[in-house]
Amino acid sequence: MESEVGSLKLNIVAFCCHYCAYAAADLAGSLRLQYPPSVRVVKLPCTGKLDVLLVLDAFEHGADGVMVAGCMEGDCHYQLGNLNAKRRVRYVSKLLKEIGLEPERVRMYNMSSAMAKQWAEAVTEMDETVRRLGPSPLRKADCAGHT
Repeated sequence: MESEVGSLKLNIVAFCCHYCAYAAADLAGSLRLQYPPSVRVVKLPCTGKLDVLLVLDAFEHGADGVMVAGCMEGDCHYQLGNLNAKRRVRYVSKLLKEIGLEPERVRMYNMSSAMAKQWAEAVTEMDETVRRLGPSPLRKADCAGHT
């Protein structure tokens, strides 16, 4: 599904750790906090499970932006998982730049399960960033091939 505001539709994929970021997103929903509907959440046991190819696959299949949301640094349930994810996000950012895409299309966020407000703020920030950049050129190319 896509979010549409005006004429700009956005697809943002959020890879979230089960214990913290996913719980924060769930709490934000329970509290009925408002944030853009452009994000689609993918729950991971830990952001350390995130593979670079998974992020690149999201872009290849139409994502305009990718959020990776994990536990607070130093508080990962799997010890160093979120630090490994942070390193992978930096690598993907460099890869995006090398292929001509804006590195800001991928971002790492850290939050605890009680940080519902921060989840809503992170989604809003990511939506604003991607909206400013516009749709991914990869999505345009993919859509052109399926007419």
